[in-house]
Amino acid sequence: MGSGAAFLDYDNDGDLDLYIVNSASLPGFVTDTPPTNVLYRNDGDGGFSDVTTDAGVGHLGYGMGCGTADYDNDGDPDLYVTNFGENVLYRNNGDGTFTDVTVYAGVGDRDRWSSSCAFVDYDQDGNLDLYVVNYLDYDIVEDGKWYDTNGRRIYSNPRVYKGVSDTLYRNSGNGTFVDVTQHAGVYNDTGKGLGVTCGDYDNDGRIDIYIANDTTPNFLYRNMGDGTFMDLGVIAGVAYNEEGVAEGGMGVDFGDYNNDGFLDIFVTNFSRETNTLYRNNSNGIFTDVTYIEHLGDSSFLKLGFGTKFFDADNDGDLDLFVANGHVYSTIESQSDTIEYAQTDQLFLNAGESSFLDVSGECGTYFSVKQIGRGAAFGDYDNDGDTDIFVVNLNQKVGLLRNDGGNENNWLKIRTVGVKSNRDGIGARIEVITRSHTQIREVQAGSSYLSGQDSRLLFGLGAETRAEEVKITWPSGLKQTLAKVKANQFLIITEGLGAQTQQLSR
Repeated sequence: MGSGAAFLDYDNDGDLDLYIVNSASLPGFVTDTPPTNVLYRNDGDGGFSDVTTDAGVGHLGYGMGCGTADYDNDGDPDLYVTNFGENVLYRNNGDGTFTDVTVYAGVGDRDRWSSSCAFVDYDQDGNLDLYVVNYLDYDIVEDGKWYDTNGRRIYSNPRVYKGVSDTLYRNSGNGTFVDVTQHAGVYNDTGKGLGVTCGDYDNDGRIDIYIANDTTPNFLYRNMGDGTFMDLGVIAGVAYNEEGVAEGGMGVDFGDYNNDGFLDIFVTNFSRETNTLYRNNSNGIFTDVTYIEHLGDSSFLKLGFGTKFFDADNDGDLDLFVANGHVYSTIESQSDTIEYAQTDQLFLNAGESSFLDVSGECGTYFSVKQIGRGAAFGDYDNDGDTDIFVVNLNQKVGLLRNDGGNENNWLKIRTVGVKSNRDGIGARIEVITRSHTQIREVQAGSSYLSGQDSRLLFGLGAETRAEEVKITWPSGLKQTLAKVKANQFLIITEGLGAQTQQLSR
Protein backbone atom coordinates (compact mmCIF):
# COMPACT_ATOMS: atom_id res chain seq x y z
CA MET A 1 0.00 0.00 0.00
CA GLY A 2 2.89 2.39 0.68
CA SER A 3 4.70 4.58 0.51
CA GLY A 4 4.86 8.33 -0.11
CA ALA A 5 7.22 11.28 -0.36
CA ALA A 6 7.29 15.05 0.03
CA PHE A 7 8.91 18.04 -1.58
CA LEU A 8 10.01 20.65 0.98
CA ASP A 9 12.68 23.32 1.27
CA TYR A 10 13.90 22.19 4.68
CA ASP A 11 17.01 24.42 4.69
CA ASN A 12 15.34 27.52 3.19
CA ASP A 13 17.91 27.86 0.41
CA GLY A 14 15.31 28.39 -2.29
CA ASP A 15 15.13 24.95 -3.87
CA LEU A 16 13.06 21.90 -3.07
CA ASP A 17 14.52 18.99 -1.14
CA LEU A 18 12.97 15.54 -1.04
CA TYR A 19 11.84 13.27 1.80
CA ILE A 20 11.03 9.64 0.99
CA VAL A 21 9.19 7.25 3.30
CA ASN A 22 10.21 3.59 3.46
CA SER A 23 8.53 0.68 5.18
CA ALA A 24 10.83 -1.04 7.64
CA SER A 25 9.83 -4.05 9.74
CA LEU A 26 6.27 -4.54 10.89
CA PRO A 27 5.85 -4.41 14.67
CA GLY A 28 6.88 -7.81 16.03
CA PHE A 29 9.03 -8.68 13.00
CA VAL A 30 12.78 -8.17 12.73
CA THR A 31 14.89 -7.37 9.67
CA ASP A 32 18.70 -7.43 9.75
CA THR A 33 19.09 -4.18 7.81
CA PRO A 34 15.76 -2.35 7.86
CA PRO A 35 15.47 0.59 5.48
CA THR A 36 15.04 4.05 6.93
CA ASN A 37 13.22 7.06 5.61
CA VAL A 38 15.55 9.30 3.61
CA LEU A 39 16.03 13.06 3.29
CA TYR A 40 17.79 14.27 0.14
CA ARG A 41 19.12 17.82 -0.02
CA ASN A 42 18.80 19.54 -3.38
CA ASP A 43 22.32 20.57 -4.42
CA GLY A 44 20.99 23.14 -6.87
CA ASP A 45 22.74 21.59 -9.86
CA GLY A 46 20.21 18.87 -10.66
CA GLY A 47 21.57 16.43 -8.06
CA PHE A 48 20.63 15.49 -4.50
CA SER A 49 22.70 14.49 -1.45
CA ASP A 50 21.60 12.12 1.31
CA VAL A 51 21.52 14.15 4.56
CA THR A 52 19.31 11.79 6.54
CA THR A 53 21.75 11.10 9.35
CA ASP A 54 22.82 14.70 9.79
CA ALA A 55 19.22 15.91 9.77
CA GLY A 56 18.03 13.23 12.21
CA VAL A 57 14.98 12.07 10.25
CA GLY A 58 15.88 8.44 9.48
CA HIS A 59 12.82 6.92 11.09
CA LEU A 60 12.71 3.10 11.29
CA GLY A 61 8.95 2.58 11.56
CA TYR A 62 6.72 0.81 9.08
CA GLY A 63 6.28 3.99 7.09
CA MET A 64 3.31 4.98 4.98
CA GLY A 65 3.14 8.67 4.18
CA CYS A 66 4.24 12.15 5.13
CA GLY A 67 3.19 15.77 5.13
CA THR A 68 5.07 19.00 5.61
CA ALA A 69 4.22 22.52 6.82
CA ASP A 70 5.40 25.12 9.32
CA TYR A 71 3.13 24.12 12.20
CA ASP A 72 4.94 26.30 14.78
CA ASN A 73 5.13 29.44 12.59
CA ASP A 74 8.89 29.84 13.02
CA GLY A 75 9.71 30.13 9.33
CA ASP A 76 10.82 26.63 8.34
CA PRO A 77 8.92 23.50 7.27
CA ASP A 78 8.33 20.72 9.75
CA LEU A 79 7.62 17.09 8.91
CA TYR A 80 4.96 14.58 9.93
CA VAL A 81 5.33 10.87 9.12
CA THR A 82 2.47 8.38 9.19
CA ASN A 83 3.08 4.72 10.02
CA PHE A 84 1.56 1.39 10.76
CA GLY A 85 2.13 2.07 14.43
CA GLU A 86 3.13 5.33 16.08
CA ASN A 87 3.37 8.39 13.85
CA VAL A 88 6.21 10.90 14.17
CA LEU A 89 6.36 14.71 14.20
CA TYR A 90 9.75 16.24 13.42
CA ARG A 91 10.25 19.88 14.36
CA ASN A 92 12.66 21.74 12.08
CA ASN A 93 15.34 23.40 14.23
CA GLY A 94 16.31 25.84 11.49
CA ASP A 95 19.94 24.67 11.38
CA GLY A 96 19.58 21.68 9.06
CA THR A 97 18.45 19.33 11.81
CA PHE A 98 15.11 18.11 13.14
CA THR A 99 13.92 17.06 16.60
CA ASP A 100 11.36 14.33 17.24
CA VAL A 101 8.67 16.14 19.28
CA THR A 102 5.94 13.53 18.89
CA VAL A 103 5.40 12.85 22.57
CA TYR A 104 5.48 16.49 23.60
CA ALA A 105 3.15 17.51 20.78
CA GLY A 106 0.74 14.64 21.48
CA VAL A 107 0.28 13.46 17.89
CA GLY A 108 1.62 9.89 17.94
CA ASP A 109 -1.66 8.01 17.33
CA ARG A 110 0.18 4.91 18.54
CA ASP A 111 -2.39 2.18 17.91
CA ARG A 112 -3.51 3.06 14.40
CA TRP A 113 -2.60 2.32 10.81
CA SER A 114 -2.33 5.86 9.50
CA SER A 115 -2.07 6.68 5.81
CA SER A 116 -2.25 10.25 4.53
CA CYS A 117 -2.23 13.52 6.45
CA ALA A 118 -2.87 17.21 5.90
CA PHE A 119 -2.01 20.38 7.76
CA VAL A 120 -4.97 22.78 7.72
CA ASP A 121 -6.02 25.81 9.77
CA TYR A 122 -9.63 24.74 10.04
CA ASP A 123 -10.50 27.22 12.81
CA GLN A 124 -8.61 30.14 11.23
CA ASP A 125 -6.72 31.04 14.40
CA GLY A 126 -3.36 31.34 12.64
CA ASN A 127 -2.07 27.94 13.78
CA LEU A 128 -1.95 24.90 11.52
CA ASP A 129 -3.97 21.95 12.75
CA LEU A 130 -3.37 18.36 11.66
CA TYR A 131 -5.77 15.91 10.06
CA VAL A 132 -4.55 12.29 10.09
CA VAL A 133 -6.26 9.69 7.90
CA ASN A 134 -6.45 6.21 9.42
CA TYR A 135 -7.01 3.13 7.29
CA LEU A 136 -8.59 0.16 9.06
CA ASP A 137 -8.38 -2.16 12.05
CA TYR A 138 -5.73 -4.42 10.56
CA ASP A 139 -4.86 -7.84 11.96
CA ILE A 140 -1.59 -9.44 10.84
CA VAL A 141 -2.79 -12.92 11.82
CA GLU A 142 -6.04 -12.53 9.88
CA ASP A 143 -4.19 -11.22 6.84
CA GLY A 144 -1.98 -14.30 6.86
CA LYS A 145 -5.00 -16.48 6.13
CA TRP A 146 -5.56 -15.12 2.62
CA TYR A 147 -4.38 -17.02 -0.47
CA ASP A 148 -5.32 -17.01 -4.13
CA THR A 149 -6.67 -20.05 -5.99
CA ASN A 150 -3.11 -21.24 -6.62
CA GLY A 151 -2.21 -21.18 -2.94
CA ARG A 152 -0.15 -17.99 -3.05
CA ARG A 153 -0.35 -15.33 -0.33
CA ILE A 154 -2.29 -12.20 -1.27
CA TYR A 155 -3.61 -9.11 0.46
CA SER A 156 -6.92 -9.65 2.14
CA ASN A 157 -9.92 -7.63 0.99
CA PRO A 158 -10.39 -4.46 3.06
CA ARG A 159 -14.06 -5.35 3.41
CA VAL A 160 -13.16 -8.07 5.94
CA TYR A 161 -11.80 -5.48 8.38
CA LYS A 162 -13.56 -2.93 10.52
CA GLY A 163 -13.10 0.72 9.75
CA VAL A 164 -11.49 3.20 12.13
CA SER A 165 -11.94 6.89 12.64
CA ASP A 166 -9.53 9.51 11.39
CA THR A 167 -8.01 11.94 13.88
CA LEU A 168 -8.17 15.73 13.93
CA TYR A 169 -5.62 17.50 16.12
CA ARG A 170 -6.15 21.16 17.00
CA ASN A 171 -2.95 23.19 17.32
CA SER A 172 -2.86 24.88 20.73
CA GLY A 173 -0.27 27.41 19.58
CA ASN A 174 2.33 26.33 22.15
CA GLY A 175 3.83 23.34 20.36
CA THR A 176 1.15 20.92 21.50
CA PHE A 177 -2.00 19.56 19.87
CA VAL A 178 -5.36 18.44 21.27
CA ASP A 179 -7.42 15.60 19.80
CA VAL A 180 -10.74 17.24 18.84
CA THR A 181 -12.03 14.46 16.60
CA GLN A 182 -15.24 13.93 18.54
CA HIS A 183 -15.90 17.60 19.28
CA ALA A 184 -15.31 18.65 15.68
CA GLY A 185 -17.73 16.06 14.32
CA VAL A 186 -15.25 14.08 12.21
CA TYR A 187 -15.36 10.89 14.25
CA ASN A 188 -16.60 8.11 11.97
CA ASP A 189 -15.40 4.56 12.54
CA THR A 190 -16.90 3.26 9.30
CA GLY A 191 -14.24 4.95 7.19
CA LYS A 192 -11.22 3.21 5.67
CA GLY A 193 -9.33 6.28 4.63
CA LEU A 194 -6.32 6.50 2.34
CA GLY A 195 -6.37 10.01 0.86
CA VAL A 196 -7.15 13.53 2.07
CA THR A 197 -7.40 16.93 0.43
CA CYS A 198 -8.46 20.27 1.88
CA GLY A 199 -10.11 23.21 0.15
CA ASP A 200 -13.02 25.63 0.20
CA TYR A 201 -15.38 23.81 -2.15
CA ASP A 202 -18.42 26.02 -1.46
CA ASN A 203 -16.61 29.39 -1.51
CA ASP A 204 -17.77 30.40 1.96
CA GLY A 205 -14.28 31.34 3.15
CA ARG A 206 -13.75 28.23 5.27
CA ILE A 207 -11.58 25.21 4.47
CA ASP A 208 -13.40 21.91 4.04
CA ILE A 209 -11.96 18.38 4.09
CA TYR A 210 -12.51 15.49 1.69
CA ILE A 211 -11.50 11.89 2.45
CA ALA A 212 -11.07 9.07 -0.07
CA ASN A 213 -12.12 5.81 1.58
CA ASP A 214 -11.33 2.29 0.41
CA THR A 215 -14.60 0.39 -0.30
CA THR A 216 -16.68 2.63 1.98
CA PRO A 217 -18.39 5.94 1.13
CA ASN A 218 -16.09 8.95 0.85
CA PHE A 219 -16.49 11.83 3.31
CA LEU A 220 -16.96 15.51 2.49
CA TYR A 221 -16.64 17.43 5.72
CA ARG A 222 -18.12 20.90 5.32
CA ASN A 223 -16.62 23.42 7.72
CA MET A 224 -19.48 24.96 9.67
CA GLY A 225 -17.40 27.88 10.96
CA ASP A 226 -17.90 27.10 14.64
CA GLY A 227 -15.15 24.53 15.08
CA THR A 228 -17.27 21.68 13.77
CA PHE A 229 -17.79 19.86 10.49
CA MET A 230 -20.75 18.10 8.87
CA ASP A 231 -20.32 15.17 6.48
CA LEU A 232 -22.24 16.11 3.34
CA GLY A 233 -20.65 13.50 1.09
CA VAL A 234 -23.89 11.74 0.22
CA ILE A 235 -25.92 14.93 -0.18
CA ALA A 236 -23.21 16.56 -2.30
CA GLY A 237 -22.89 13.52 -4.56
CA VAL A 238 -19.25 12.68 -3.80
CA ALA A 239 -19.62 9.68 -1.48
CA TYR A 240 -20.33 7.26 -4.34
CA ASN A 241 -19.82 7.17 -8.09
CA GLU A 242 -22.65 7.90 -10.53
CA GLU A 243 -23.90 4.32 -10.17
CA GLY A 244 -24.24 4.66 -6.40
CA VAL A 245 -21.25 2.44 -5.67
CA ALA A 246 -18.65 3.12 -2.97
CA GLU A 247 -15.31 2.69 -4.70
CA GLY A 248 -11.81 1.76 -3.56
CA GLY A 249 -10.57 5.32 -3.10
CA MET A 250 -6.81 5.90 -2.92
CA GLY A 251 -5.47 9.30 -4.00
CA VAL A 252 -7.39 12.56 -4.15
CA ASP A 253 -7.14 16.25 -4.96
CA PHE A 254 -9.20 19.43 -5.13
CA GLY A 255 -8.75 21.59 -8.23
CA ASP A 256 -10.73 23.89 -10.51
CA TYR A 257 -10.16 22.03 -13.77
CA ASN A 258 -12.79 24.00 -15.75
CA ASN A 259 -11.84 27.46 -14.42
CA ASP A 260 -15.34 28.31 -13.21
CA GLY A 261 -14.19 29.46 -9.77
CA PHE A 262 -15.27 26.34 -7.86
CA LEU A 263 -13.08 23.44 -6.74
CA ASP A 264 -13.73 20.06 -8.32
CA ILE A 265 -12.60 16.68 -6.93
CA PHE A 266 -10.59 13.86 -8.51
CA VAL A 267 -10.24 10.43 -6.85
CA THR A 268 -8.14 7.46 -7.95
CA ASN A 269 -9.73 4.06 -7.41
CA PHE A 270 -9.35 0.30 -7.72
CA SER A 271 -9.19 -1.55 -11.03
CA ARG A 272 -12.50 -2.17 -12.80
CA GLU A 273 -13.97 0.89 -11.07
CA THR A 274 -12.39 3.82 -12.99
CA ASN A 275 -11.01 6.90 -11.35
CA THR A 276 -13.70 9.48 -10.62
CA LEU A 277 -13.95 13.16 -11.52
CA TYR A 278 -16.61 15.10 -9.63
CA ARG A 279 -17.50 18.46 -11.19
CA ASN A 280 -18.60 21.15 -8.75
CA ASN A 281 -21.95 22.56 -9.89
CA SER A 282 -21.44 25.73 -7.77
CA ASN A 283 -24.50 24.99 -5.61
CA GLY A 284 -23.00 22.54 -3.12
CA ILE A 285 -23.70 19.57 -5.40
CA PHE A 286 -21.25 17.66 -7.60
CA THR A 287 -21.77 15.57 -10.73
CA ASP A 288 -19.73 12.51 -11.66
CA VAL A 289 -18.37 13.51 -15.10
CA THR A 290 -15.72 10.80 -15.41
CA TYR A 291 -16.93 9.49 -18.74
CA ILE A 292 -18.07 12.87 -20.02
CA GLU A 293 -14.51 14.13 -19.54
CA HIS A 294 -13.01 11.00 -21.17
CA LEU A 295 -11.36 9.66 -17.99
CA GLY A 296 -13.36 6.44 -17.62
CA ASP A 297 -12.20 3.93 -20.21
CA SER A 298 -8.54 4.87 -19.79
CA SER A 299 -8.59 4.07 -16.06
CA PHE A 300 -10.93 1.07 -15.94
CA LEU A 301 -8.16 -1.56 -15.95
CA LYS A 302 -5.76 0.53 -13.87
CA LEU A 303 -5.39 0.80 -10.11
CA GLY A 304 -4.61 4.44 -9.35
CA PHE A 305 -2.73 5.87 -6.39
CA GLY A 306 -0.82 9.18 -6.36
CA THR A 307 -2.48 11.99 -8.29
CA LYS A 308 -2.80 15.74 -8.58
CA PHE A 309 -4.34 18.55 -10.58
CA PHE A 310 -1.48 20.65 -12.00
CA ASP A 311 -0.78 22.63 -15.16
CA ALA A 312 1.76 20.41 -16.91
CA ASP A 313 2.08 22.61 -19.99
CA ASN A 314 1.39 26.02 -18.39
CA ASP A 315 -1.46 26.75 -20.77
CA GLY A 316 -3.79 28.01 -18.05
CA ASP A 317 -5.85 24.94 -17.19
CA LEU A 318 -5.28 22.01 -14.88
CA ASP A 319 -4.09 18.63 -16.13
CA LEU A 320 -3.93 15.32 -14.23
CA PHE A 321 -1.24 12.79 -13.38
CA VAL A 322 -1.96 9.31 -12.01
CA ALA A 323 0.55 6.79 -10.64
CA ASN A 324 -0.71 3.24 -11.24
CA GLY A 325 0.06 -0.23 -9.92
CA HIS A 326 -1.93 -3.14 -8.57
CA VAL A 327 -1.83 -4.47 -5.00
CA TYR A 328 -2.16 -8.16 -5.89
CA SER A 329 1.15 -9.52 -7.14
CA THR A 330 -0.73 -12.55 -8.48
CA ILE A 331 -3.42 -10.60 -10.33
CA GLU A 332 -2.18 -11.71 -13.76
CA SER A 333 -2.93 -15.34 -12.91
CA GLN A 334 -6.52 -14.33 -12.17
CA SER A 335 -7.13 -11.87 -15.00
CA ASP A 336 -6.20 -11.70 -18.67
CA THR A 337 -6.64 -7.92 -18.79
CA ILE A 338 -5.25 -6.51 -15.52
CA GLU A 339 -1.52 -6.28 -14.82
CA TYR A 340 0.42 -5.99 -11.56
CA ALA A 341 2.92 -3.43 -12.87
CA GLN A 342 1.20 -0.70 -14.86
CA THR A 343 2.16 2.42 -16.77
CA ASP A 344 1.53 5.82 -15.20
CA GLN A 345 -0.67 8.34 -17.00
CA LEU A 346 -0.69 12.04 -17.84
CA PHE A 347 -3.96 13.58 -18.97
CA LEU A 348 -3.88 16.99 -20.64
CA ASN A 349 -6.90 19.20 -20.21
CA ALA A 350 -8.13 19.89 -23.73
CA GLY A 351 -11.12 21.96 -22.64
CA GLU A 352 -14.59 21.39 -24.10
CA SER A 353 -15.26 18.46 -21.75
CA SER A 354 -12.24 16.37 -22.61
CA PHE A 355 -9.00 15.12 -21.08
CA LEU A 356 -6.48 13.50 -23.43
CA ASP A 357 -4.16 10.69 -22.36
CA VAL A 358 -0.81 11.93 -23.69
CA SER A 359 1.36 9.53 -21.69
CA GLY A 360 2.87 8.06 -24.83
CA GLU A 361 4.26 11.47 -25.81
CA CYS A 362 5.87 12.30 -22.47
CA GLY A 363 9.09 10.30 -22.39
CA THR A 364 10.30 6.76 -21.84
CA TYR A 365 9.26 6.64 -18.18
CA PHE A 366 5.61 6.48 -19.20
CA SER A 367 6.23 3.38 -21.30
CA VAL A 368 7.76 1.41 -18.42
CA LYS A 369 5.39 -0.57 -16.20
CA GLN A 370 5.71 0.34 -12.54
CA ILE A 371 4.01 -0.47 -9.26
CA GLY A 372 3.22 3.14 -8.50
CA ARG A 373 2.16 4.46 -5.11
CA GLY A 374 2.77 7.97 -3.74
CA ALA A 375 3.42 10.99 -5.95
CA ALA A 376 4.76 14.42 -4.99
CA PHE A 377 4.66 17.50 -7.19
CA GLY A 378 6.89 20.59 -7.28
CA ASP A 379 9.33 22.64 -9.36
CA TYR A 380 12.52 21.10 -7.97
CA ASP A 381 14.79 22.68 -10.61
CA ASN A 382 13.15 26.13 -10.42
CA ASP A 383 12.64 26.47 -14.15
CA GLY A 384 8.98 27.45 -14.06
CA ASP A 385 7.17 24.15 -14.55
CA THR A 386 5.99 21.33 -12.30
CA ASP A 387 8.07 18.18 -11.88
CA ILE A 388 6.86 14.89 -10.39
CA PHE A 389 8.41 12.40 -7.98
CA VAL A 390 6.87 8.91 -7.92
CA VAL A 391 7.41 6.23 -5.29
CA ASN A 392 7.26 2.74 -6.78
CA LEU A 393 6.82 -0.41 -4.70
CA ASN A 394 9.98 -2.56 -4.59
CA GLN A 395 11.36 -0.69 -7.61
CA LYS A 396 13.41 2.39 -8.32
CA VAL A 397 11.66 5.68 -7.69
CA GLY A 398 10.93 8.03 -10.56
CA LEU A 399 11.96 11.70 -10.72
CA LEU A 400 10.17 13.15 -13.73
CA ARG A 401 11.65 16.48 -14.80
CA ASN A 402 9.28 18.60 -16.83
CA ASP A 403 11.24 19.88 -19.82
CA GLY A 404 8.45 21.50 -21.82
CA GLY A 405 6.05 23.26 -19.50
CA ASN A 406 8.05 26.48 -19.35
CA GLU A 407 7.71 27.03 -23.08
CA ASN A 408 4.55 28.85 -22.04
CA ASN A 409 4.63 31.78 -19.62
CA TRP A 410 4.10 31.27 -15.93
CA LEU A 411 3.91 32.88 -12.51
CA LYS A 412 5.07 31.27 -9.28
CA ILE A 413 3.79 32.51 -5.92
CA ARG A 414 4.77 31.80 -2.34
CA THR A 415 2.52 33.06 0.45
CA VAL A 416 3.86 34.26 3.82
CA GLY A 417 1.23 34.75 6.48
CA VAL A 418 1.38 37.33 9.26
CA LYS A 419 -1.98 37.13 11.00
CA SER A 420 -2.64 33.91 9.10
CA ASN A 421 -0.42 30.83 9.49
CA ARG A 422 3.13 31.45 8.30
CA ASP A 423 2.82 29.26 5.18
CA GLY A 424 -0.45 30.85 4.14
CA ILE A 425 -2.05 27.40 3.98
CA GLY A 426 -5.66 27.90 2.93
CA ALA A 427 -5.04 31.16 1.08
CA ARG A 428 -6.94 31.46 -2.19
CA ILE A 429 -5.18 33.10 -5.11
CA GLU A 430 -6.94 34.30 -8.23
CA VAL A 431 -4.84 35.09 -11.28
CA ILE A 432 -6.61 37.07 -13.97
CA THR A 433 -5.24 37.45 -17.50
CA ARG A 434 -6.96 38.63 -20.67
CA SER A 435 -7.75 35.02 -21.59
CA HIS A 436 -8.09 33.15 -18.28
CA THR A 437 -9.19 33.49 -14.69
CA GLN A 438 -7.65 30.80 -12.50
CA ILE A 439 -7.98 29.99 -8.82
CA ARG A 440 -5.67 27.91 -6.66
CA GLU A 441 -5.53 27.33 -2.94
CA VAL A 442 -2.36 26.81 -0.94
CA GLN A 443 -2.48 23.24 0.35
CA ALA A 444 -0.48 21.03 2.70
CA GLY A 445 -1.87 17.62 1.83
CA SER A 446 -3.26 15.84 -1.26
CA SER A 447 -2.35 13.07 -3.71
CA TYR A 448 -1.65 9.78 -1.90
CA LEU A 449 0.57 9.56 1.20
CA SER A 450 2.56 12.57 -0.04
CA GLY A 451 3.37 16.25 0.50
CA GLN A 452 3.51 18.89 -2.20
CA ASP A 453 5.37 22.10 -2.99
CA SER A 454 3.36 24.82 -1.22
CA ARG A 455 4.41 27.40 -3.82
CA LEU A 456 1.69 27.83 -6.43
CA LEU A 457 2.57 27.75 -10.12
CA PHE A 458 0.16 29.35 -12.57
CA GLY A 459 0.44 28.76 -16.31
CA LEU A 460 -0.24 31.91 -18.33
CA GLY A 461 0.00 30.49 -21.84
CA ALA A 462 0.98 33.24 -24.28
CA GLU A 463 0.04 36.03 -21.86
CA THR A 464 3.02 38.14 -20.79
CA ARG A 465 1.43 39.41 -17.61
CA ALA A 466 -1.41 38.90 -15.19
CA GLU A 467 -3.81 41.84 -15.16
CA GLU A 468 -4.57 41.16 -11.51
CA VAL A 469 -3.47 38.77 -8.78
CA LYS A 470 -5.97 38.60 -5.92
CA ILE A 471 -5.18 36.92 -2.61
CA THR A 472 -7.72 36.05 0.05
CA TRP A 473 -5.90 35.07 3.24
CA PRO A 474 -7.23 32.66 5.88
CA SER A 475 -7.54 35.68 8.19
CA GLY A 476 -10.01 37.22 5.75
CA LEU A 477 -7.62 39.93 4.56
CA LYS A 478 -7.73 40.59 0.82
CA GLN A 479 -4.87 41.88 -1.33
CA THR A 480 -4.67 42.76 -5.01
CA LEU A 481 -1.62 43.17 -7.22
CA ALA A 482 -1.99 44.79 -10.64
CA LYS A 483 -0.14 44.23 -13.91
CA VAL A 484 2.17 41.47 -12.70
CA LYS A 485 4.82 40.42 -15.22
CA ALA A 486 5.07 36.78 -16.22
CA ASN A 487 7.97 34.39 -15.61
CA GLN A 488 8.87 35.48 -12.11
CA PHE A 489 8.71 34.12 -8.57
CA LEU A 490 6.77 36.34 -6.18
CA ILE A 491 6.81 36.15 -2.40
CA ILE A 492 3.61 37.77 -1.18
CA THR A 493 3.52 38.68 2.50
CA GLU A 494 0.14 39.16 4.13
CA GLY A 495 -0.70 42.86 4.23
CA LEU A 496 2.80 43.94 3.13
CA GLY A 497 2.86 43.47 -0.63
CA ALA A 498 5.08 41.36 -2.88
CA GLN A 499 8.73 40.98 -3.70
CA THR A 500 10.45 39.16 -6.53
CA GLN A 501 12.88 36.42 -5.55
CA GLN A 502 15.67 35.19 -7.76
CA LEU A 503 15.16 31.50 -8.36
CA SER A 504 17.94 29.17 -7.22
CA ARG A 505 18.93 27.11 -10.29
